[in-house]
Amino acid sequence: MFFKDIVGQQPVKEHLRKMVDENRLPHALLLHGNEGTGVFPLGLALARYLDCTHRVDGDACGVCPSCLKFNKLAHPDLHFVFPIYKDSKRKKERCDDYISEWRQMVLENSYFNMEMWLKYIKAENSQAIIYAQESDEVLRKLSFKTYEADHKVMLIWLPEKMHSVCANKLLKILEEPAPQTHFILLSENPEEILGTILSRSQSLQIPEISQKCIAEKLEADYKLSADDAQYIAHIANGNYIQALNNLQMGESASELLEYFVKLMRLAYMREIKELKKWSEELAATGREYQKMFLDYALYMMRENFMANFREPSIVYMNSPERTFSSRFCQFIHERNIDDLTLELTKAANDVESNVNSKIVLFDLALKIATLLKRK
Repeated sequence: MFFKDIVGQQPVKEHLRKMVDENRLPHALLLHGNEGTGVFPLGLALARYLDCTHRVDGDACGVCPSCLKFNKLAHPDLHFVFPIYKDSKRKKERCDDYISEWRQMVLENSYFNMEMWLKYIKAENSQAIIYAQESDEVLRKLSFKTYEADHKVMLIWLPEKMHSVCANKLLKILEEPAPQTHFILLSENPEEILGTILSRSQSLQIPEISQKCIAEKLEADYKLSADDAQYIAHIANGNYIQALNNLQMGESASELLEYFVKLMRLAYMREIKELKKWSEELAATGREYQKMFLDYALYMMRENFMANFREPSIVYMNSPERTFSSRFCQFIHERNIDDLTLELTKAANDVESNVNSKIVLFDLALKIATLLKRK
């Protein structure tokens, strides 16, 4: 991963480059932002740039010995810490036990989330954390001198998942690391990080990616038309992972619209038995599809609310969506849009947390039935 490969975030990339060029990179840097904003790719590109011996035009050269090792994520002075689940049958209890899978996934796509990582290691229904014993591994690795580079880098993905024992053991080395040692913490929920860790780290917030940058990336990499790229970028709402998911949705788009239309019509007519059948049908599709639907429903709520302003330039629905929404949009207004958004977001969070989908979706349907009638 190079800075040039990162979607958007030009001001952030320039700031990170200057930190390195002016020898101001802190020993503990916390990059944090919402999912899909490029927090991990930025951290990895920064580590590569830091250890590159022949930087060119504000980026790593790609051909020096350091860069060649970064190409395989096998540089001896680059270390990773990330959430795992303990698998005693396969004797996988530390991050290094998963390092082959980790490298392979990152090399395939550096824009990923926890769900994608767990799916990659076939642990979708498990809870992953950074276990207490991982602190001993970190201390051991950092006790050695650098092998080749001038800097040793410890990339910690999702430090908010760190066990409190692990976090507390790392406090001293975070505050007083060995010379030329850098911790790069990459977080999506910094408010969940131990306060003493936060106080020892310099923080940099990563903003959402602009719609323009996402659209340009989709056009360049996937040969989309400008209109299709704009449509997908708009739905993504600053999240490049979501943009890629929307791109892969393909034929599912019309199916999602059918689920949404059916839910809204049944909810408006208060067909409780049919709403229960609807929730059971969607619950049978699997968690990933349920999340996709809830994201799509959030998008449709926003678009229908915007459609009430009668300004086509701010509405990005496709033709079938516009046809349905021409009459439906009047039911999405100032008095219910916030609560509709809240309920859909809560449902998505519950599905993500493995709460029973039948209960979550039926409860959501009942609440929508009430909110659609709000005057």
